[in-house]
Parts: sequence; C-alpha cells; structure tokens
Amino acid sequence: MQLDARRARPATGIPAEKKHSRLRRIGHSKTLIIMCLPAILFFLVFAYAPLPGSWIAFTNFNYHDGIFGSPFVGLRNFEFLVKSGQLWKLTRNTLLYNLAFIVLGNIVQIALAVMLNEIRSKYFKKVSQALLFLPYFISVVLVGVIAFNLLNYDTGAINTLIEKTGGDPIKIYSEAGLWPIIIILFHLWQSTGYGSIVYFAAILSIDTSLFEAAAIDGASAWQRTRYVILPSLKPTFFILLLFSLGGIMKGNFGLFWNLVGNNATVYDTTDIIETSVYRMIISQNNFTTSTAVGLYQSLFGFALVMLCNWIVRRVNEDYALF
Repeated sequence: MQLDARRARPATGIPAEKKHSRLRRIGHSKTLIIMCLPAILFFLVFAYAPLPGSWIAFTNFNYHDGIFGSPFVGLRNFEFLVKSGQLWKLTRNTLLYNLAFIVLGNIVQIALAVMLNEIRSKYFKKVSQALLFLPYFISVVLVGVIAFNLLNYDTGAINTLIEKTGGDPIKIYSEAGLWPIIIILFHLWQSTGYGSIVYFAAILSIDTSLFEAAAIDGASAWQRTRYVILPSLKPTFFILLLFSLGGIMKGNFGLFWNLVGNNATVYDTTDIIETSVYRMIISQNNFTTSTAVGLYQSLFGFALVMLCNWIVRRVNEDYALF
C-alpha cells in the first residue's frame, strides 16, 4: 500500500513543505527585498528596457519606419566602422586609458591606504581623509575649468610659470602626445582618495594579532606592509580588479569631454568610444553607427570579463566572481 501511495504522487510536483519553506524565507527577508527594489528597478529601466533598441545597429534607421520597421542591413554598420579605421582607434584608446586607470589607480590607492594606516594621530588622519575624498565630489565641469586655467596657452598657470622662468610657453591644447598624461593625472587626482576607502577598510579588518606578532619579531614598517598587509589585501585587489574589468570598455565620458571637448587636434590620443558616439548623435544624427559602436562595446566588455574571470578561477578559485 505504501508503494502504491508513492507511485500515485505526481513526479514533477513540488512538496508543500518546500513551498511553505520558500514563502517563509521570503517573508523573513522582506526587508532586504524591499531595500533591493530600487536597484532592481534601476537595472530594469536603464539596462534591460533599452535592449530592444540594439536592433538599430542592424538597420538603416529612419524615424518614419521606427526601430523594427527600418530596412535591415545586417552588419553593414559594423563594416563601415572597421573599414574607416575608427573602431580600432577608439578601442585602443578606451582600453589603454582604462588599463592605466585600473593599474595605476589600484597601486596608488593601496599606497595611500597603507600610508593612512601608518598615521598615529587620529585628528590628522581624519583631516587627511577628508581632504583626499574632496576631489571625488567635485563636478567634472569644474575639473575642466581647473584644467583650462592651468593649461591655457595665454593665461594658464603653467605657461605663466614657464614664461616667468624664461622659457617658451607650450601650446598644450595642440600637443596630442601630452594629453594621455594629463588625463591620467586628473583621473588619479579625482578618484584615488575615494577609491582607497575599500583598501583602508580591508587593512582595518586584518587580525591585530598578526601585527603584534610582527612587532615582537622586530619587523619594520616596510616589513609589516610587505609580509602582513599586502598579502591580506590580495582578495580585495582581485575582486576590485574584476569589477573594474567589467567596465574596461566604458570610458569616463564626463572627464574626457570636459577636458578635451571638440578639440579635434588631439582626437588621435584622446578620442574614446563614448565621446565618438556622442559626436555622432549630436552633430550627425547618426543613430545606426553610434548604436553599432555601443553594441560592440558591450559585447567586447562582456567577453573580456568572462575571459578574465576564467583565468582567475584557474589561478585561484576563491578570487573569482563566479
């Protein structure tokens, strides 16, 4: 009789106990779910709802026929980008700038966090943190104004100083080779203080017994940093590195546009995907090519994140995102 009763149960049914347990878990987590709703809605509206618009990249878009009624042209928009040579230049600039931001940014952030940890005066440490965080909250428009007042040929502070010392002023806004250094320096100035928060918090979470043991062994400040702090920061570094690689094809449009703007003489070293797409839409109303570039950017970035995560999993599975 027991065998017959078991056979009578539906094979695909979910036991009532499991359903109730799931409902109970949802009920216990309702506060957390409510807190996550704004983030869920944000990604639904701004990340998933616009996805159908990617079809524009494969059409000869016009307003009369709309997104799905415009003539289908396949990969012709991507073919134009490849043949024009713009795609390689934009990809190169975007990748190299972001690699510089990620590598130099993490190195400087770790160094800054270590130095903050070595400060013994609590008052001085708080003042230093406040001053270091301040540039992050300055608008990129104001950053552009600061840069112009420093780099302007006629009245800029740098050229004024060069003239006062007997040198010849430099036409910085015409020298394309100088701008990678300028952009990287402004990015580090604006983001390093805020980015060091995570590393500083990770240092504070290190077991104090490790520092006590190092002090008993007579370790210097550099030895404590090398053998205690830096190894403890490895998991944090790899996680932040993978998060950063997720946006490696996404440039800092606000910073680049406010520093360079429409200065075509330096486009060869400063033009990134975002600024190029913006000019295509604003000046040419070229929605098809700009959408093709944006789609290429997303797919390339996704493939790169998957590849890097796979490599990290092979090296150390604990450091991988998934």
